[in-house]
Parts: sequence; structure tokens; C-alpha cells
Amino acid sequence: MRRTVFNEDHEAFRETLRAFIEAEVVPVYDEWFAAGQAPRDFYYKLGELGVFGISVPEEFGGAGLDTHKFEAVIYEETARAGIQFGGSGVHVLLALPYIKMLATDEQKKRYLPKFVTGEEMWAIAMTEPGTGSDLAGMKTTAKLSEDGTHYVLNGAKTFITGGVHADKVIVCARTAAPTAEDRRHGISLFAVDTKSKGYSIGRKLDKLGLRTSDTAELAFVDVKVPVEDLLGEENKGFFYLGHNLASERWGIAFGAYAQAKAAVRFAKQYVQERTVFGKPVAHFQNTKFELAACQAEVDAAEAVADRATEALDAGELTPAEAASAKLFCTEVAHRVIDRCLQLHGGYGYMNEYPIARLYADNRVNRIYGGTSEIMKTIIAKDMGL
Repeated sequence: MRRTVFNEDHEAFRETLRAFIEAEVVPVYDEWFAAGQAPRDFYYKLGELGVFGISVPEEFGGAGLDTHKFEAVIYEETARAGIQFGGSGVHVLLALPYIKMLATDEQKKRYLPKFVTGEEMWAIAMTEPGTGSDLAGMKTTAKLSEDGTHYVLNGAKTFITGGVHADKVIVCARTAAPTAEDRRHGISLFAVDTKSKGYSIGRKLDKLGLRTSDTAELAFVDVKVPVEDLLGEENKGFFYLGHNLASERWGIAFGAYAQAKAAVRFAKQYVQERTVFGKPVAHFQNTKFELAACQAEVDAAEAVADRATEALDAGELTPAEAASAKLFCTEVAHRVIDRCLQLHGGYGYMNEYPIARLYADNRVNRIYGGTSEIMKTIIAKDMGL
């Protein structure tokens, strides 16, 4: 089936990106993997490549392209190469939508030029110890000072991807108590400078997968945040978070599909080269049937991912549709990658093979951005159940 989601510009970008990955990432990726993070200066290279500024308005140094299709190409090409761009994904997929949607003109002038170049890397801090998916239960507080010039931030966050290298973090905090009618009331968003007094990075978390992505615990003790760094209006943070969940879940869905596609590529190459009982593994009927079944699932996931991409670009991707795409693509990726690892035999369990790393990287897709169980709840509610 011919894909229609990408045009010549996207394919030209793909060629440039593939060459960049082969030259700048693949030769050193094992070092990143061992270190548990990409080096900070790598993000400057991504800035020079233009990766961070694709959808940033031209007046702030970006390309001004209102589309997610270039991000989709990045998902496909990083998965194809069996690598990750460190923790930079949250910089564009998660943080940028909030800046574009909520920042004032003055804030955009301060934030976006350095965002585009990678001089300032951004992350977002939502999850807290003990709250998980229940964002309305967050305890971190931001109290306005008596003179009204700043907020005082206190609390802790965990599972913050990009948290080690981040220069700015969008922190979700309570500026008012929840009401009896709405426990989601009272949450606000702040652009917090990580060099602020009282801001500290705790453990760099030792994760099962996404090893090159720096993920950390954060703590805030009387951190002063200027009122000029409040994003949007006070107490409307939960609404803002919900508004951008569709694009976040699209990213996870598309990334999962790309991982499944890459897994089939890795497995196909391996079974054609690996010989057992005097002939290539690819010659056995079971191998052919397994890969054929995996390819069929990938084809279906591709159609779902592409449809969601078109809907997102058109501003028509609903929360339920995004949840459906995430649920389907992540579950497909889980099944496909597991079967492709099986075809590698014992070598599939070795981290020197990309399928092993892909297996570990993929597992979190059914957890973050809302668990599969949460996705089913959203879909069921949309069905009127």
C-alpha cells in the first residue's frame, strides 16, 4: 500500500537525518548506552540540524512549519537505526506545545531562540512520588509572595525525562487547594530555571530501557520563580495538560509503530544471515509465518499512526482517538518486538543486538503518557460506557 502521509520535503529531511545519524550517533552510541545518557553537546548538534526549530515560528529562529510529520520522520529514522536522541524528545514533543500555546510574546522572545539552538533544553515535571497517573493528586505547591513578585515553589517530582540536562523545566504545581466539586482545580504551570537556588536534581534513575535518556528525580525547596515565568493563567494548569495530551499520545503511538517496523527489519536481516541445521533461519516455515504475521500487524499500525498524524496536523485528533491510536500501536509493538526477539534466539537477549535494546525501550510505551488501562477508560467513556 502506498503511503501518502509524507511528501518530497519530508523525504529530503529523512535523507539528511539518516546521514546525520550514521555519522554522529551510531559510532558513539555504545558509549552513550554505557554512560546512561547522551552528552550535553549532542543537543547543540541537533539544534544546528534544525530538529528543534521545525515548528517554531520564523521570528524566533525556527522554520515555522505547522506540522508533526517531520517529528514522525525522526521517530522512524531513530528506530530504524536502533538509537535514541537521548532525552531530547520531551524538548520538542512535550515542552514546545506548552510554550507555543501559553507563552506571552515577551516570554517567547526569551525562551524560543535558545530553545531552537539547544542552548536551553526543556523538560516537563508532572509526576510525583506516589501519584502516578493521578495528576490531580499532586502535592507540589507554588505560593505567591507577599510583594507579588514571585512564587515560592516547594515539592518533589519523579520520572522526569531530560531532567539531568534540562536548563528549563515546566513544573506543575498547586497554586490553590482543590475544591469539593473539582479536585483538578488549582494547578498552574511555571517555567523554572534549573539554576535557581533551592532547585536540585536527585538520582539519575536507572531504567530498564531508554538507557540514553536522562531521567531524574527533582526537588524544590523554597525556589523563587518570577511571576513573569507563569505559563498561562493561574489554576488552569490541568486544562492545559489535558489539551496537549493528544499530541503526546500521538508521539508515543507513532514511536511505537516505528519501533515495531524496525524490529521486523532487524529480525529479517538476522534470519537471512543466521544459519542453523545447515541452512538460513529464514528458510524455515515457522520463521516465514512469524515474520509475515508481524508484517501484517505493522501494516495495520502504520495505517493507524498515519491517520492519527493527519488528524493531529488538521487539529482534529480527539482525546479518544489519540488514546485509541496509543493503545493499538503500543500493544502491536509489544507483540511484534517480542516475536522478533524470539527469532533471534539467545542473541536476541544480548544488548549488543538492537532488538534487545528495542525490547527494553518499548516496554514503557504502555505506561507513560497514560497507561493502557487509562487509554481503555478514555475510549470506553467516549463510547458512552
